[in-house]
Amino acid sequence: MIKLSRINGIPFYLNAELIEQIESSPDTVITLHTGKTVMVANSIQQVIHKVICYKRRIHTQHIRRKSASGCVT
Repeated sequence: MIKLSRINGIPFYLNAELIEQIESSPDTVITLHTGKTVMVANSIQQVIHKVICYKRRIHTQHIRRKSASGCVT
């Protein structure tokens, strides 16, 4: 799960495994495998960074330090 913010600023968690595509129009819109769309206040770059960090966390050992990529693992 990744933490994002809705357009109104309210934080929520999204299952990163369900993301099919991300686009900017100009707001960031995430389309899920289910067909549902979610508008977020985060930029595309922020969402991608969060997804990459999430994937690294679940595929590597948990080390309690900040890595060079900026992800907390």
